[in-house]
Amino acid sequence: MPDRNHEFGRLGARGTRGSELVARRLDALVDFIITPVTTPRGLLARLHYLTTSPKAMKAARAAGLTVTDRTLKAWLAGTQNPSKTNLERIEQAYRTVRRHNVARHLLKRLNSSGGTRVEIHPLDQSRVSAPHRRTLEYRHINVRRWDHIVTAWTTSDSHALDDAWTTGVLPDLGSQWGQYEYVTNIGFAA
Repeated sequence: MPDRNHEFGRLGARGTRGSELVARRLDALVDFIITPVTTPRGLLARLHYLTTSPKAMKAARAAGLTVTDRTLKAWLAGTQNPSKTNLERIEQAYRTVRRHNVARHLLKRLNSSGGTRVEIHPLDQSRVSAPHRRTLEYRHINVRRWDHIVTAWTTSDSHALDDAWTTGVLPDLGSQWGQYEYVTNIGFAA
């Protein structure tokens, strides 16, 4: 029975943890603000998103935006610029609040019609010597319950997301599920 890979890449295989690719794909499904936070337009858009209502402001504070109201007003007015550290905090708070706000809708779309079909591309073995290569194929799986995956993604908990993906979804591939813990791509739509 396969288990988690402990020495991935030792023989030259390349790939990324499937759970990380799932998180990237979920991020791609969310309409985040495209303009970088380092530009005035991007900064103002994020600050407006985080400060338009008391509920949004409370969520922003919980997500790590812990500056005073006076500082926030100065940033919004453009009379003061946030430091690099504060820009990172603003970006992180924005992404956290945005994920939380869209999670329910996204979960509904992913779970509708009996789940979402996921395409899994195997790892890259081009650098693995011939005697050590495995025969791997593209796999398709229908993920019926996304609750644990989306919850872990919403809270940016990479360990819980990896556990939800690796122990909750991959075993449905059968006895060879361990070969798909590291992959080159995971694709799905919602």
